[in-house]
Amino acid sequence: MPSPSGSVPALSSASATIFSIGIVFLGYWGMYEPTKWRPADIVVFACALIGFGCLGLVPWMATSPVESESNDARVRIARHLFLAGVAAIWLAVAISVVF
Repeated sequence: MPSPSGSVPALSSASATIFSIGIVFLGYWGMYEPTKWRPADIVVFACALIGFGCLGLVPWMATSPVESESNDARVRIARHLFLAGVAAIWLAVAISVVF
C-alpha cells in the first residue's frame, strides 16, 4: 500500500520542528555552563544526541529511492526513526527536569 500523499513532506517538516525544539532545549538547559557535569547530565546529552541522530535521518530515509511506487518500506522506517527521535528528545527533557 503506498503512503498517503504528503506524508513525506509532513514527516520531514515534523522532524525538523522537533529537531529545532531539541536544540532550543539544549541551549536553555545550559550545556555550556562552566560547572562539572554530573552523570545525569551525560545521560541527558546522550539521549539528546541519539534523538538528533534519528531525527536527522528521517528526511534522508523518507526521500530515498525505492524499487516500486507502491513500496513504502522506507517511509515506514522513517516513521520509526521519527518516533525514536521524539522519544529520545522527550526522555532527555524529562531526565533533566527530574534530576
